[in-house]
Amino acid sequence: MKIFIANFILIFHFLYVFYIIGGFLFIWTGFIFKWRSVRNRWFRWSHVAAMGFVAAEAIAGIFCPLTEWESQLRQAGGETSLYPRGFIPYWVHQVLFYDWPVWVFRAIYIGFFLLLILTILLIPPLRRDEC
Repeated sequence: MKIFIANFILIFHFLYVFYIIGGFLFIWTGFIFKWRSVRNRWFRWSHVAAMGFVAAEAIAGIFCPLTEWESQLRQAGGETSLYPRGFIPYWVHQVLFYDWPVWVFRAIYIGFFLLLILTILLIPPLRRDEC
């Protein structure tokens, strides 16, 4: 059961990252093609908030809780290597995790958050009276 929950956390983590990166690409693609949906304020503010949470963790020096929980569950479940996880969890893990210094991740997270703030300014969400 612990490995199942660890896999669930890993997939959720992947979807969280996909929401941030995919959402950014969706916003700019929609801007180019004039899609009104990319200006949805709930989507836009939740998107910035999702990355803001990651950037705040980086600034505070907090290790991602999803990564911590997954690792703890895998160890409690007896896993010692990547391969026992199964095909999909293995590849999701390969896509999400890199062996770079912490400062590199911190710079990427903060830089991407600032890019999202710039995107909010350049492609503002619709105001309440425009919906």
